[in-house]
Amino acid sequence: MMGPLDNLTDQPLSVSGCISLLNEVLEAAAPALMVEGEVASFKINQYKYVFFDLKDSEGTLGCFMMAHQLRVPLEDGMRVRVVAVPRITPWGKFSLTVKVVVPVGAGSLARAYQLLKQRLEKEGLFAAERKRPLPEYPERIAVISSRQAAGFADFMKIAAARWPLADITVEHVRVQGVGAADDIIAALETINSAAHPPEAIALVRGGGSADDLACFNDEPLVRAIAASRVPVIAGIGHEVDETLASLAADRTASTPSNAAELLLPDQAQVRQYLRSGGKAMQDAAGGLLRGHRTDLKREGEALDEAIRRLLRHHHDVLERARLLLRQLDPATVLARGYAIVRAEGRALRDATTLQPGTIIQTQLKDHLIESEVRHVKANRSR
Repeated sequence: MMGPLDNLTDQPLSVSGCISLLNEVLEAAAPALMVEGEVASFKINQYKYVFFDLKDSEGTLGCFMMAHQLRVPLEDGMRVRVVAVPRITPWGKFSLTVKVVVPVGAGSLARAYQLLKQRLEKEGLFAAERKRPLPEYPERIAVISSRQAAGFADFMKIAAARWPLADITVEHVRVQGVGAADDIIAALETINSAAHPPEAIALVRGGGSADDLACFNDEPLVRAIAASRVPVIAGIGHEVDETLASLAADRTASTPSNAAELLLPDQAQVRQYLRSGGKAMQDAAGGLLRGHRTDLKREGEALDEAIRRLLRHHHDVLERARLLLRQLDPATVLARGYAIVRAEGRALRDATTLQPGTIIQTQLKDHLIESEVRHVKANRSR
């Protein structure tokens, strides 16, 4: 049987060569590790280098990382999870070179949140005076979310019902876990760098645990939202959830559905407003005429000028209303390439009840197509 010394050669390793060999072994055996423990001896040297120990009841590991990689505040006593590369330093000390560090557990997450919130508040990132208004009648908006998220589906459903005139583009991203914050930052950069950016950005994600929503408290992400040249509305989690991303946004919604309600007008209310506005204008004109009838000669010139101004104003309002109603007219929608599908004489909104063999009518701009249903399946692209 061979012993541990049987494979030795007569040529010894240098110290640096031994360290390189051991690091090669470590890299082959464990190229990256995810380790969880408690922070101790945390310090930052020269505003560039971060050092801390990661410990539990039975052991301690030294950790090192660059300050620009530290995306959440740390302090002794916090419980964190790190993604790191094991290394032996040129000084012969074993260390973890940390690539990612995130707090875990309610206490550590809350403490990191408060530390970062206080710092960003002092910088004015959440100040009310830097918030910008959302467009009143948006024509183009961008949504940043995961297409698989329930919150995204809620937003799109409300948006389609309230204001179908809006052109909506979607930036599909991860909305939790390692890398989610970087995905969202990249989406913001893509939207803001477009030659013709949208009028507003909706950042939406449904409810979840504090760990699930932790990516929305990432410092670079919060700064990217504050720096966006396009106004941002954030609908993240439920009403009780607060994230730093929401505080930095121009408008905060309690839920993804509420974000759609705040961003997009209700077409039914717009129609009612236009109808009631026309009647109010008629009443106003009649009141002016009755009020000046008894003194028409003396007030004639003033009345004529007032009526001209009022009619010009009413003409402008009615013209805008006419253009808006034209856009809402189903015939206009058909002219843009859409279609109305009817089954048994009624417009079809939900195809789940259709059975094979059912006769349906498809109305285009200039044609009516009658066809038979052969197969119905769910649209998985939304």
